Amino acid sequence: MKKEREPVFKIQIKILPVGSVEPEVLDAMLAGLVKIFPWGATSGKETPLPEISYDSQKKQYNADEILGTLKMLRSNPHELIIGVTNADLYVPGLNFVFGEADVNSSVVIISLARLHQEFYGLRPDRRLFLDRAVKEAVHELGHACGLDHCDSPACIMYFSNSIDDTDRKGPGFCRICKEMLGI
Repeated sequence: MKKEREPVFKIQIKILPVGSVEPEVLDAMLAGLVKIFPWGATSGKETPLPEISYDSQKKQYNADEILGTLKMLRSNPHELIIGVTNADLYVPGLNFVFGEADVNSSVVIISLARLHQEFYGLRPDRRLFLDRAVKEAVHELGHACGLDHCDSPACIMYFSNSIDDTDRKGPGFCRICKEMLGI
């Protein structure tokens, strides 16, 4: 019987807190990511928020500047780095982003700031917050793997213009996006 060849390399997802992030959040994200992606996932050491990324007028951090810092932390070309921060993020041209990906360097950043119910003046809901964090992580990692936004509102790759969009979409990829990822 012919034995299947092992892949030459294995993609590894590494979660890095950017600034202080609760260990429980990182653990929930790790658990959620390994359910969706067939690759290993680990967490790394906290890295500080780059001061250069802060915009004092907006009182937000520029996601692209943080991505630049994360690029320098990649240890091998088959590593996907996901930065997680409590800071509120924006990119030029948008008031805010839940997350941002740099497809060319396989690094992503997600913000937890607007995933909390309290941000919208509502009562805390820890389960919903952790669910949102995993969804945003999976979505941005999908971008890092080359996926664009999907037209299916249930797919994790559907564009989230608001927290309601994030809540409506499912936790995983649609059939077409799964095929494109090869998972």
